[in-house]
Amino acid sequence: MTTEMQEIAITEDKPLLTGQADSTKDAELAARILLDQGQEHSIETPHGVLHVTLHGTRTTRRPAILTFHDVGLESKSCFSTLFKFEEMQEIVKNFTLIHIDAPGQEEGAAAYPTGYQYPSMETIAEMIPAVLQFFNFRTVIGVGVGAGAYILSKFALANPDSVEGLVLVNIDTNARGWIDWAAQKLSSVTSSLTEQILCHLFSQEELSSNTELLQSHRDRIGKASNLVNIELLWKTYNSRRDLNIDRNSTFKCPVMLVVGDQAPYEEAAVECNSKMDPTTTSFLKMADAGGLPQLTQPAKLTEAFKYFIQGMGYMASSCMTRLSRSRTTSLSSSYSMDGSRSRSRTLSQGSQGGQMPPSPSQTMEVSC
Repeated sequence: MTTEMQEIAITEDKPLLTGQADSTKDAELAARILLDQGQEHSIETPHGVLHVTLHGTRTTRRPAILTFHDVGLESKSCFSTLFKFEEMQEIVKNFTLIHIDAPGQEEGAAAYPTGYQYPSMETIAEMIPAVLQFFNFRTVIGVGVGAGAYILSKFALANPDSVEGLVLVNIDTNARGWIDWAAQKLSSVTSSLTEQILCHLFSQEELSSNTELLQSHRDRIGKASNLVNIELLWKTYNSRRDLNIDRNSTFKCPVMLVVGDQAPYEEAAVECNSKMDPTTTSFLKMADAGGLPQLTQPAKLTEAFKYFIQGMGYMASSCMTRLSRSRTTSLSSSYSMDGSRSRSRTLSQGSQGGQMPPSPSQTMEVSC
């Protein structure tokens, strides 16, 4: 009898273990799929509904990474390449990601009716606190591109205690002048909306070369079901006000400015850098990055983002990889303390793994 009981125990032991293993694998697979696709939310704010996608758990021990896209893009087309990049996963697994789509800009959004009053840049920025409250996050690290960089800047200036750091790609802090306004009016007559936005997103070299990336975005924008919504955001961005940033009135958190060396907003980013506090600002001008460095150079931007986060006191044990192994970083102190342009003092050096991040007051020009 004992022998029979032992045999029964042995024969039933295997299927139980196999079932448990399969169940665990299924749960892990489901969790990975959920993490990859994200959890989509429609969040009510005082100024309307925002479409928001959350990746990761809602742990509030660290700030969330909050992104805001540019005109002609939405959160997926603007940030998927960067945040799905292999070396970015070290950051992604340690932070919750919150991707905000501007009103009516999410993929598949219904077109607004004729005469719809689209919110201003300031109003969109005022919608962000409701998102933080919804997810119970006290602080964020903002990552914005173009119009999204402007919106996050407005949010940070109005809510300095809610922002621990800012990464601003292709930032233009200035309102459009009369010359720009006239040029835009002429462009609206001679060029389609799609071509106007492409000129905003891509460098002249990319436009002339008609790159595969540019063609894919031309096709996506031209066939968008919510093209009228994209036009409303485009007009709103072109009607933006000056941020009025200077050395005495600027951000209260560390800031990393990013721009491609041939990007449409290269001069605007350089001008913005001249107005910032050099002790808390780093300026990354990326070679061969075009107008959308987060799509064309995700490796370089990931590496710089790691340095930035380390400088804020997070991920201290993270090892630098691509740039530190084989690339040279040119660190230039570009501005004198009185705000005038000074002669650039450049230090060319090979980075070492585990090296302390560059001083925030320096300009990093990364090339490879």
